[in-house]
Amino acid sequence: MEDFNLHYRFLNWRRRIREIREVRAVRHQERYKRILVDGDILSYHGNSDEVGCYMAPRPLTKENNYFEVCIVDTGVRGTIAVGLVPQYYKLDHQPGWLPHSVAYHADDGKLFNGNGVGQQFGPKCFAGDRIGCGVQAESFDRGMATVFFTRNGKEVGSVVMAMSPDGLFPAVGMHSLGEEVRIDLQAEWGLDEDDSVMMVDSHEDEWGRLHDVKVCGTLLEYVGKGKSIMDVGLAQARHPLSTRSHYFEVEIVDPGEKCYIALGLARKDYPKNRHPGWSRGSVAYHAADSDDCIDAAEVKYKQRRVRNIMYFNDEDEEDEGEDMEQEYDRKKVTVFFTRNGKIIGRKEAPVPSGGFYPTIGMLSNGEKVKVDLHPLSG
Repeated sequence: MEDFNLHYRFLNWRRRIREIREVRAVRHQERYKRILVDGDILSYHGNSDEVGCYMAPRPLTKENNYFEVCIVDTGVRGTIAVGLVPQYYKLDHQPGWLPHSVAYHADDGKLFNGNGVGQQFGPKCFAGDRIGCGVQAESFDRGMATVFFTRNGKEVGSVVMAMSPDGLFPAVGMHSLGEEVRIDLQAEWGLDEDDSVMMVDSHEDEWGRLHDVKVCGTLLEYVGKGKSIMDVGLAQARHPLSTRSHYFEVEIVDPGEKCYIALGLARKDYPKNRHPGWSRGSVAYHAADSDDCIDAAEVKYKQRRVRNIMYFNDEDEEDEGEDMEQEYDRKKVTVFFTRNGKIIGRKEAPVPSGGFYPTIGMLSNGEKVKVDLHPLSG
């Protein structure tokens, strides 16, 4: 009889362990409704009359107390909310609408703290903006959470709320067609001692020069006036191409009003208000001159002989004479472009002193491109 009792208790113990593991497995699964999840990309997948919501698989912790969302596309209404919710939050409600949740809403800049009436909190947010949300580390020791929000690396404000027993989970809400964001659940948040500016990983360090172009991860968006030929927005990589890193890829996410997008190579001191290909020391492919500028394009650079030309300029109305010749090495390289995997043009070009730098130019409102400066193959 005693052996039977021990065996029975052992079976109960095993069953209890299995139940605990099953509960933990459920707790570590992300939950979402009317949201399409593709890696770190979240997009609205409803019919705009019902809310879609995504909830991360794990709550924020003292060690991982911050996450960030980059708005890729605001869609029809831009009704994107970023915040924190309890574990069993109803996913047909925006974060911040129900008790024990809080969220910053991009479309009106309001903070919703546990009810459907928001309070003016910060600026509205648009495509390319980064919204961050975190809990101050000391909050985890006292049961009351000080939740703070950021926009493009700067703190917007904070609010104090009760810490849910199961923790506070990162959440993103959407409510109109076309809305899309990129979520980074491992984003870091730290205080810069020099100017007290909060810093986050935004890929901006990959770019040596940015003029009228906003960076959000790998997404570049034109933010200039777009009214005249002098309103070019320019993004130039920090490092030149080399034999080890000899090409980069560009995907046109949104052609904007006129698709005045140019991608190519240029010298380091290239004029900021000139498309690559327009001035000396540059070569570029201009999407507006292609049949369909919405398709992906990529640019490659290798040392080999070819013919043909895209946009190439080795003459400059402002810089002529022997001094300019000293800017160039004797070496020449072949620059060639592909579209959808097929070569569309090539040109042998003298290499400027310091090398050729990946350069993107944009000139009309709404233009957005994704850039991969370090593809795995090519």
